[in-house]
Amino acid sequence: MKSKPEPAVESFLAMLAAQRGAAANTLAAYRRDLAGAAEQIGALAAASREDIGRLSAAWAELAPSSLARKASALRQFYGFLVDEGLRSDDPSPALPRPRARRPLPRLLGHEEIAALFFTAEEDARSGTPEGLRMLALLELLYGSGLRATELVSLPLNAVPRDAPFLTISGKGGTQRMVPVSAWATRALTDWLGARERGGRFVFPSPRGGHLSRVRLFQLLRDLALRAGLDPEKVSPHVLRHAFATHLLEGGADLRVLQTLLGHADIATTQIYTHVDAARLVTLVNQRHPLARS
Repeated sequence: MKSKPEPAVESFLAMLAAQRGAAANTLAAYRRDLAGAAEQIGALAAASREDIGRLSAAWAELAPSSLARKASALRQFYGFLVDEGLRSDDPSPALPRPRARRPLPRLLGHEEIAALFFTAEEDARSGTPEGLRMLALLELLYGSGLRATELVSLPLNAVPRDAPFLTISGKGGTQRMVPVSAWATRALTDWLGARERGGRFVFPSPRGGHLSRVRLFQLLRDLALRAGLDPEKVSPHVLRHAFATHLLEGGADLRVLQTLLGHADIATTQIYTHVDAARLVTLVNQRHPLARS
């Protein structure tokens, strides 16, 4: 049997419709969220801070976006009650908060990337296998945005002879085609020519199998140190992040970037968009029909 709607909730929804022009679907969503909270803690208008605090356990399994939406509905509801004099206190500070988004990795600027490549190219000119390998690793991390695991476990059969693409097996066994620049192709070709024969990986380990992720981290930090950079700032994921950020700066489409990075969900790719806010503001100012010179 359906519980009787709370008068205070109905007044709040009426205010949304009258003063804010909320659409029917919006009102229905607010009603569902408020009714769901009332099922957990009872009458909302009389709920105490302790009652509100119990929602943390009830909403523990919700996605951050769902939790934020429900908390917003209650926050607005209690703000309405206080404004209308129906309550003297606001218990909404006791609402659970969404988990903080995963912080973005440290960002390397163009000059720092240039310093890494300058040092790696100097090493590669010596013709040593170590120098050629380092340049190939760097080109594929920054030039193609590969994950560390994807890079070190890259099989030889993923490198085609006549196409500028790599076939990458990513998370969950999903495959994607990743373009390889002319510079990366040249570095990869030079490394494969110097690489010892045998084994099925592009970057084999002397002990068998492939280069380890730990060794890749060590090689990058050593390169950073020789390039005059803080080694703590440089890692495979930081270079992957630089790849994504600098592509966005150059005007890459977010959906294209999603494909290149191998993200199953576009929301994962969207974490990179904040770093390019300045370019977006400039774009609107210059290209929008209402822009003024």
